Amino acid sequence: MIFVTLGTQDKSFKRLLDAVQKEIDLGNIKDEVVVQAGFTKYESKDMQIFDLLSKADFDNIMSQCDLLITHGGVGSIINGLKLGKKVIAVSRLAEYKEHINDHQKQIVNNFNSAGYIIGINDIKDFPEALKKANYFKPKKYKSNTRSFINNLEKIINEM
Repeated sequence: MIFVTLGTQDKSFKRLLDAVQKEIDLGNIKDEVVVQAGFTKYESKDMQIFDLLSKADFDNIMSQCDLLITHGGVGSIINGLKLGKKVIAVSRLAEYKEHINDHQKQIVNNFNSAGYIIGINDIKDFPEALKKANYFKPKKYKSNTRSFINNLEKIINEM
């Protein structure tokens, strides 16, 4: 199963759902596709689309999916990585009025460069990303929260 999540940004990300639908139409996606569309209004006979899922439903679908296709939000990407999912992340772009700026490019590029995800900034690269997902082995995600807290405590204690 493929889980597509567009985040909770109050702007549409129809461009990504159009790309997913095109790959379904071409026969390149045969899996069940479940979408949390947020504020993106979209209709498809091929995808099961929800505006917003409860946390329990979201977590259940996320745990069951084989592939996560998401926007370039840190929370969505890390949720997938913590569960060991293959992640394709696509940046929301200001030029399409999908976000107020292009900060998601940097997020996607950083996770992609580190080997955690398949990151794309140009939707024309989506078909290739989908092919790459068949053999992609993501780098195992390791949180550095404990290290951050230890460093912060050290700084505070030295004051």
